[in-house]
Formats: sequence, C-alpha cells, structure tokens
Amino acid sequence: MDRFLAGVERRAFRMAQLAVRNRDDALDIVQEAMAVLVQRYREREASEWGPLFYRILQSRVADWHRRQWVRTRWRTWFAGSQDDDLSSREESWEQLPDVGMPDPSEALAQRRAAAAIECALRELPLRQRQAFLLRAWEGYDVARTAQAMGCSEGSVKTHYSRAVQALRKRLADHV
Repeated sequence: MDRFLAGVERRAFRMAQLAVRNRDDALDIVQEAMAVLVQRYREREASEWGPLFYRILQSRVADWHRRQWVRTRWRTWFAGSQDDDLSSREESWEQLPDVGMPDPSEALAQRRAAAAIECALRELPLRQRQAFLLRAWEGYDVARTAQAMGCSEGSVKTHYSRAVQALRKRLADHV
C-alpha cells in the first residue's frame, strides 16, 4: 500500500490542484483520499487500489466544490465580510527560477506551454478533465477509468474524446 500511495501522490496532487486551484486544499483532499483508501480498502487486491483511490479523490473534489458553492452563496447573502486574497500572498513554486535549464528562451517557451496546458485543463468541464487525466496521465484503460469515475465506459469515451478535441483546439498554437 505504501508503494502504491508513493507512486500516485504527485499526480493525485496535481489533479486535485487543477480541480480546486488551491495548493493547501489540494493537499488536504489528497490526504483525505489516501486515508480513506487505507482505512476502508487496504484488504482489497492491489489491482483495485488505483480505481478506488481515484474514485475517492474525485468524490472529495466534488465535495470540496459543493462546500465552496455553499460558502460562496452564504458570503453573497451576508455580503459584509470580504476575505483577504490569500492567493496573492502565497509563494508559487512556478515563480522560482529553474537552475537546471541552461537556455532561458527554451525555459520561457516551456513555461508558457505548461501554463497554457494547465489553463486549458482547468477550463475543461469536470468530467472531461477527470476522464482525460485518468486516461492520459494515469494510463488507465476505459474500463478502469469508468470504474474510477463511477460511470459507463461509453461516458468515459465521450468525455475523453471531447476533452481531447477541446485541448487540441485550445493548444493548437503550442504544437
């Protein structure tokens, strides 16, 4: 179980971060998903852990979005207290210089491409983003992706196809 969790933690974090756009919340979501997997499913076969984990992770992301929607609704209802913009105070690892990259123009092009990819992924609808990340990043087949997402294989194919089309259109300048 430890090897499995160590193998998925970085990708799971990126998926959660893309979904919630907040580093701390993404860390919390991934930790919760890992804890639930260990508590409830450690006795299952190792081959089942991947789809189970990503199903838990996606469920936690959906829960986070529901909570945010409720919080936003209450804030607008009582429209008196304005929260500080925490994102402006957070240090971003993306702003740190990459000392291992010798050519600045190549580094700039890579950063722009990475930012464009991240932006394009964020703009995808949730289910399309889930299908794309599970199929492309995790390398899951259609059946395992359907199991992880809790939907039919046909839905996975549709969401994945639409995601790929949208990403190709959006990222045409970076190819």
